[in-house]
Amino acid sequence: MSELISELDAAGMHPPVGPVDATHGILLYLEGVSVSFDGFKAIDNLSLYIGDGELRCIIGPNGAGKTTMMDIITGKTKPDAGRVFFGQTIDLLKLDEPAIARVGIGRKFQRPTVIEPLTVLENLELAMSGAKRLRGLMTTRLSGEERDRIAAVLDRIGLTEHGGRLAGILAHGQKQWLEIGMLLMQEPRLLLVDEPVAGMTPAEMDRTAELLRSLAGSHSVVVVEHDMGFVRSIADRVTVLHQGRVLAEGRLDELQEDPTVIEVYLGAGDAYH
Repeated sequence: MSELISELDAAGMHPPVGPVDATHGILLYLEGVSVSFDGFKAIDNLSLYIGDGELRCIIGPNGAGKTTMMDIITGKTKPDAGRVFFGQTIDLLKLDEPAIARVGIGRKFQRPTVIEPLTVLENLELAMSGAKRLRGLMTTRLSGEERDRIAAVLDRIGLTEHGGRLAGILAHGQKQWLEIGMLLMQEPRLLLVDEPVAGMTPAEMDRTAELLRSLAGSHSVVVVEHDMGFVRSIADRVTVLHQGRVLAEGRLDELQEDPTVIEVYLGAGDAYH
């Protein structure tokens, strides 16, 4: 249990603090960002802008820099050069991972990281208050406002009828939705979502698309995904990364006609499906 508390403390699972100024319509700025590992340039002069309330998909071949980009945004990796701002005033390069989580950036990894011995409700409650709540999870009474928040998130992720179930016995798709719900309990302004539909059934994919579309507007959502059918179902704007920089950007139907994009990424045949 003490190890779990330490992990939660390190993950920064606390409510966000401080206002985010997105009055210019842009929530996330990456400008001239570069980082190398042992001589390999994983990110190469990358500039990317995510609008406030936008749902953006990021695609690209393996090794394009998608994961490293998210590592930089969340403070896991510090770049060698460039600027990364959240809104007009928050310099993410001056913050550590817990502080970045607190200002309103949540990240969902490909594999769900729900706490399987706890119920769905307990996972959401824990995400709302972090390690402090864990220490008193079985004895602390929720306020009416906290109960309302949990109920609203349960409804949003489609798990209202499963609140008392252990997270470990949920279906794969349900675990993914629960983890998104855990992020929502922290009230993030920006969600980074890594390959959310890997391993899902078609029905689960449809529900996930509906969920992510519903979050846009009140949140900015950046989705890294390989399934082009899923990307087509959710995103108005798509960014293609290649060799650590933006190769192309636009609507998916436009990118599918771009010869450079086809050569680098979409020429693999099944990438269209």
